[in-house]
Amino acid sequence: MANGSLTANPSSSRGFTLVELMIVMAVMAVLASAAMPLYELTSQRDKEKELRTGLRQIREAIDAYKRGVNDGRIARNADESGYPRKLEDLVAGVPDAKDPEKRKIYFLRRLPRDPMTTDSGLTDAGTWGKRAYGSPPDSPQEGDDVFDVYSRSQQAGLNGISYDAW
Repeated sequence: MANGSLTANPSSSRGFTLVELMIVMAVMAVLASAAMPLYELTSQRDKEKELRTGLRQIREAIDAYKRGVNDGRIARNADESGYPRKLEDLVAGVPDAKDPEKRKIYFLRRLPRDPMTTDSGLTDAGTWGKRAYGSPPDSPQEGDDVFDVYSRSQQAGLNGISYDAW
């Protein structure tokens, strides 16, 4: 012990060999490649959940607008369907016809974006396809009002149905 047995011997200290490092890197690559499809699936599920929520919010707001027209709280002309003229009306609000002060009725705090849209240059309302009241359901067309909305994406969802048919 007196002659330096506590000092490290360079030949006895050992690090990782190149083979061990390559094995660790290969295991890490396999784990990463297995996690990537799971991440993509989770990401797609999140977008689909956001799409369902956005569609539900807008459709409920359109229905509430129509109920307001039917109840006489929103003024309309005889030749109008009673649905909002544009999606932005749901956020901007409309005057309450029964309120003496004509305060506005609001149906949405904000208009959600279609999460399946990749064009960032579109407005929130521009991301949605719009169907007018007089438009057939199998061939939706825009018109003087907004009766329904749909995603413009024709990609298939995880359930096999294209997003524009949701």
